[in-house]
Amino acid sequence: MKIALASDHAGFPLKKALAVHLKAIGHEVLDLGTDSEDKPVDYPDFAEKACREVTSGRAERAVVVCGSGVGACVAANKINGIRAGLCHDTYSAHQGVEHDDINVLCLGARIIGQALAFEIVSAFAGARFSGEERHQRRLDKVIRLEKSH
Repeated sequence: MKIALASDHAGFPLKKALAVHLKAIGHEVLDLGTDSEDKPVDYPDFAEKACREVTSGRAERAVVVCGSGVGACVAANKINGIRAGLCHDTYSAHQGVEHDDINVLCLGARIIGQALAFEIVSAFAGARFSGEERHQRRLDKVIRLEKSH
C-alpha cells in the first residue's frame, strides 16, 4: 500500500522511525516532511500535504504525526474526503478502518512510544473496511454530513 507520511517538528523523530518501519513491512512511503525537529513548523501544513495525497489518489492512506496528534487530526478532518482518527491503541486503529473507513491515522509523538506506534501503524495499514451493511450505512451518513456542510 502507498502511505503518505508527514509530521511537524514535534513528530519528526517518530515519523522518521515510522518511515523505516512501514517500508520494512512492505509499504511504499511518501515522506512529505518535515525534515527536522530543530525548526518549528505548523502541523496544519503537513496534515494537509498528507491528506491531499489521499484525496488525489496518489496514496491510499496517510499517517500524520504531531506532538499530541490532536491538532493534526483536527486539521485533517477539515479536508473533504478525509476521515482521520487519533489512535493511540491498536484496537482503535484497525477498528477505525474496519467500521468507519478512516483513511488517515493521527499519532501523538509525545504521547506514545516508538514500539507502540509501530504496532498501531501496522494495525491501521493491515485493516480493511468491512463493507458490512451497518458500517456502510453509517459511512454513507458521514459522507452526506460532509457534503451538506
